[in-house]
Amino acid sequence: MTTRGDIETLIARTALRDRAAFGALYDATSGKLLAVCHSVLKDRHEAEDTLQEVFLRVWNKADRYAVTGHSPMTWLITVARNIAIDRLRARQKAQTGKDGSETDVLPDTRPGPEASTIAASESRRIVACLGELPGERANAVRGAYLEGASYTDLATRFDVPLNTMRTWLRRSLQSLRECMSR
Repeated sequence: MTTRGDIETLIARTALRDRAAFGALYDATSGKLLAVCHSVLKDRHEAEDTLQEVFLRVWNKADRYAVTGHSPMTWLITVARNIAIDRLRARQKAQTGKDGSETDVLPDTRPGPEASTIAASESRRIVACLGELPGERANAVRGAYLEGASYTDLATRFDVPLNTMRTWLRRSLQSLRECMSR
């Protein structure tokens, strides 16, 4: 099993363009990052394409990672989630025709075996931690980080000011981080 320090070292070596370290980083983290991409996109092939884009971004921006005391996986997962959400939004835009009608595109919603295994291992902890949040805040976190909803959309959905929604999400993420670290 790769430790937090190992991943930080691999990222640092990747910033120095060490291909072996980059390969080791991919081997150590690609399963979890694929699961993140798949949970957002709900399409195995698109998640795999997105994972490739994630590691291209990691290769190009590894020098921007700073050891802050947070898990290096948090940084990698954030990169993966953001790219997946960007793809999801682009897909949703492409599926809506100029007249606003939906096209006849049905996404493949079946998870692959690797994604299912990884998701199952973390699922219970995440669900339990989300259960500790107040109902609306847990739903806002799901909307932002699993469905790709923007802060503005969520503020409208929950009928709160935009800055209140940002505060909800920030505090909810802090609570989740504390819960997951127990």
